Amino acid sequence: MTTPPNTAAAAPEIDVNQLAADNDTGGRNPGPLVAKLMLGLCLAWSLFQLWIASPLPFALGVGVFNDTQSRSLHLAFAVFLAYLAYPAFNRSPRGHVPVLDWVFALVGAFCAAYLFVFYRELATRPGQPTTTDLTVAAVGVVLLLEATRRALGLPMVIVAIVFLGYTFFGPYMPDMIAHKGASLSRAMSHQWLTTEGVFGVALGVSSGFIFLFVLFGSLLDRAGAGNYFIKSAFALLGHMRGGPAKAAVVSSAATGIISGSSIANVVTTGTFTIPLMKRVGYRPDQAGAVEVSSSVNGQIMPPVMGAAAFLMVEYVGIPYVEVMKHAFLPAVISYIALFYIVHLEALKADLKGLPRRSQATGFQRLLSLATTVAGLLVLSGIVYYGIGWVKGALGNAAFPVIGLGLLCAYVGLMWVGSRQPVLKLDDPNAPVFELPETAPTLLSGLHYLLSVVVLIWCLMVEQMSPALSAFWATVFMIFVMLTQRPLTVLLRGEGTLGAATLAGFKDLVAGLEAGARNMIGIGVATAAAGIIVGTVSLTGIGLVMTEVVELLSGGNLMLMLVLVATISLILGMGLPTTANYIVVSTLMAPVVVELGAQSGLLVPLIAVHLFVFYFGLMADVTPPVGLASFAAAAIARADPIKTGVTAFYYSMRTAILPFLFIFNTQLLMIGIASIWHLALTVVISVVAMLVFAAATQGWFFARSRWYETVALLLVTFTLFRPGFWWDMVYAPYANAPPAEFMKLVEEAKPGERKRIWIEGQNMDGKDIRKGVLLPLGDAGPARERLRRIGVTVVPLGGDMQIAQVQFGSQAEKLGLEQGFKIAGIELPADRPVKEWMFVPALVLLGLVVMLQVRRRPAASGAPAPA
Repeated sequence: MTTPPNTAAAAPEIDVNQLAADNDTGGRNPGPLVAKLMLGLCLAWSLFQLWIASPLPFALGVGVFNDTQSRSLHLAFAVFLAYLAYPAFNRSPRGHVPVLDWVFALVGAFCAAYLFVFYRELATRPGQPTTTDLTVAAVGVVLLLEATRRALGLPMVIVAIVFLGYTFFGPYMPDMIAHKGASLSRAMSHQWLTTEGVFGVALGVSSGFIFLFVLFGSLLDRAGAGNYFIKSAFALLGHMRGGPAKAAVVSSAATGIISGSSIANVVTTGTFTIPLMKRVGYRPDQAGAVEVSSSVNGQIMPPVMGAAAFLMVEYVGIPYVEVMKHAFLPAVISYIALFYIVHLEALKADLKGLPRRSQATGFQRLLSLATTVAGLLVLSGIVYYGIGWVKGALGNAAFPVIGLGLLCAYVGLMWVGSRQPVLKLDDPNAPVFELPETAPTLLSGLHYLLSVVVLIWCLMVEQMSPALSAFWATVFMIFVMLTQRPLTVLLRGEGTLGAATLAGFKDLVAGLEAGARNMIGIGVATAAAGIIVGTVSLTGIGLVMTEVVELLSGGNLMLMLVLVATISLILGMGLPTTANYIVVSTLMAPVVVELGAQSGLLVPLIAVHLFVFYFGLMADVTPPVGLASFAAAAIARADPIKTGVTAFYYSMRTAILPFLFIFNTQLLMIGIASIWHLALTVVISVVAMLVFAAATQGWFFARSRWYETVALLLVTFTLFRPGFWWDMVYAPYANAPPAEFMKLVEEAKPGERKRIWIEGQNMDGKDIRKGVLLPLGDAGPARERLRRIGVTVVPLGGDMQIAQVQFGSQAEKLGLEQGFKIAGIELPADRPVKEWMFVPALVLLGLVVMLQVRRRPAASGAPAPA
């Protein structure tokens, strides 16, 4: 299966690199003067974002910007750089910037910075824009859309234009979606001069959170962490059956954690992994599909989730740590299933792994790995409890001590790495390719993980904001980039200190530039998506979408979810992750909340947002617009459509997860009662996903027969949603009178949610009856617990009436309205736990295993009979 060098990958490499450049950095290569200007702007943008995220402006009283001002400058940088970096058309010059692009860049940046420059003047005339204001707004919207077209292509622009058209032509629409329309003055003022449209929450998250995490990822990659993740994955897994595919899954998961782009992930890891997958026997479309599936899944993996995690904080109204907790298990079991899928493909085709450099026994390798892992666990425990003791003993004086400890750990890990041989991955197209050694490879880059540890420590332990956590992690990463090369010279005794210091500084500058360039597309995407958000708030189209889906589904809950999933998939086509989430969460999440509530589907808001987000992301995989599939197909020299279809087939495990966790929120770690309950949930979820992968692949221990596939699917469904069968035997809820509402709220456990039914007339005069899952937070008096979520209730006869709903509160997001009454309360019924359904499911699984194990010998040498 050896591929001659420079034949399989050399031809498409130019296309792939161009695709990556066009999507991430613009692909334009202007003259030296313009290149230096762009470099200066990128550095200024990165330093500006670090400044506003740091504590320094408030400590020094200098350079303090409010949210609107920082968003305005953020967009000005993005628009200006978009016109310099991205040519207008494929035939446009790439060696210089045309005069018209300079004009667009300057005017567009001025329009974006207008809110910053004239902030005080605009504040004195709210709702009374001048002709100049409206002219700037209209020109700004047009130039923003053109910048978006250049950076992201037509799909995002078409969606935005359709929504703008809906704003103006509402009276001429069909009755179901008609509205009174808006004038040009009102629309432009709403979209550009307020924080309801372009300069709304989405752009605020881009400026406040996303930039810092993208910058952190760029610095980490430039420092060498991306290469370290790939080398480590191949050293650990490359020798297994289908080893390159398994290494691709793990390395893409690692790089996807810090990457904000599916395409960037494909190109970064795929140029190395795809040729090796083909070498060991995977078809070209399979090799590309594995890389696509694992790269796209990086967008659902915390802590970054393609920057959508930070948007969820604002849209759902829960802390960032909670978003990570809820998203973690589905992402992990999805990756485990993909790992198992490539293993099953290797079994079916009897594929082998790649040769190792050494001839150590399996026991020796396992012992070496176990020793390394055990050492890291012990070290982690010492660090965690040691820092806790230092903080308790020294109080405010603990910071310099902890900083000194971090410095010592960094120097120690650099010393460990310097004792390892310099490892470089061979050319994947070379006639002979050997895997790197496991232990030296893992030990060579442990210092990269310290910056990730700093990030997670600040987020999880110190409970800092995401922006401040990313700031400190980035500052530490800057320190690493400036010192790792000089330290390596000192520890190895090779090279010159001056050259190493200069190289480290150049790496830092390149990392800061790459971070800003990678943010151009995200900056204009979040701004353009703000047009859609602004249209929803201006026209009320969100309610219209609910009515349309309700009409098409006929009130059927499952059909409604399928329709929402399909629409989310269509809306996500061609959009980057960040814009994708903004669009589907703005339009489709309220549909699920409203119609689900009317049908008795009461789930936390985070489950709904993850549901639409997952299906929006599937557009990156799905033909005909799956850009990640196109990139992988170019590397694999395969048909893009066939690669996309295969990738979608592999991604079915991701597609079923939203339907499962929308009905069983324990998959999101919601409703977990104890550590044993958590362990059972994790184990059963992993087993269920592996069984589903085996069912869809038609192979478990041997080739599956049709009745075995049916049985495996039944086992999967039961393990993931045991309550479906249990509810047929035992009623899940018992009713309580509304008069007991305050008592039940006060007695509820911390973090508990109450299922209540509310009814009344909404603002449109429509009678509403729906369920709401009310989060009660920490323990306390009933009125205090309700006040924290933004609602006040008063007794009215034998009922409880909603007296007040605070604007922007969790209660408002859940659909509570003033004047509604609480019509019913549902309490969990006293019944046996639903997990008893696992027993018959596992018995059936054992029966299938017994049947297949009998045929297993035939599968080891040749394909087993069907």
